[in-house]
Amino acid sequence: MVAPPVSTSANWEFIVAVLAGIVQGIVEWLPVSSQGNLSLFLTLAGTDPEHALQLALFLQVGTTLSSALYYRDDIRESFAAVPEWRPSTAFTGANAVTTFVVVACIATGLVGIPLYVLAADFVSELSGGLFIAAIGALLVATGVLQLVTESVALEDRDEPTLRDAVIVGAFQGLSILPGISRSGVTTSALLFRSYRVPSAFRLSFLLSIPAGLGAGVLTVVTEGGIPGVSLSAATVAIVTSTVVGYLTIGLLMRVVERIPFWIVCFSLGGLAIIGGGGVAVFTV
Repeated sequence: MVAPPVSTSANWEFIVAVLAGIVQGIVEWLPVSSQGNLSLFLTLAGTDPEHALQLALFLQVGTTLSSALYYRDDIRESFAAVPEWRPSTAFTGANAVTTFVVVACIATGLVGIPLYVLAADFVSELSGGLFIAAIGALLVATGVLQLVTESVALEDRDEPTLRDAVIVGAFQGLSILPGISRSGVTTSALLFRSYRVPSAFRLSFLLSIPAGLGAGVLTVVTEGGIPGVSLSAATVAIVTSTVVGYLTIGLLMRVVERIPFWIVCFSLGGLAIIGGGGVAVFTV
């Protein structure tokens, strides 16, 4: 994952793996990009930018497991309703969530996979400082989106529609870019569609389960394995993010409903732009 002196490389790798798991386990639930912040952390810890992006995608598997455990009752109910699924009732009752997730995932793949290929090629050409600054700019963009959603007049919608699934899935595809918050853009899209805040977060986090698994599989397939890190360190990071994510998801969901996280996005993004730009200038 990093390249410290040989005598301490193994210990340093596991320290970074634990810290990366903690970062992922906390920020995944916030409308602040977990991928962007984790990529930023890994880059500052010594990982090259291309591997930082790929590892940040792969480590979403841990919080995917957290979300699946937290929403296990919803998942069980959705699977139980599958035998009764019909096109005419696709967005009715328990089938609504299942259909929403499937359609949204298709839209995510159509948008996200091409962006992933382009993003991987792009970050391979950036120095570490410029990569950090680019993440900062995207974090600020996420903050702007969050600020705009605070002025939206909410109605009382709970059940998703086909149009919701396509729109939210397409927005989720954009989160393949480091700095664009998956939970932020999907929740914001649902808020713009007049969903109640609890329903928006619930649908967003349920959608994170196949999205996180897909991101992990995409990384392994395109890279021919886990990029830039040993299997044991990757396991430590995933287990850590799973445990931390499960312990914090309920608490952090309540916090999200009360604190304007656009301020957090602006703060982190501004620091990343200043810090990353400074690194780029001094390493030229």
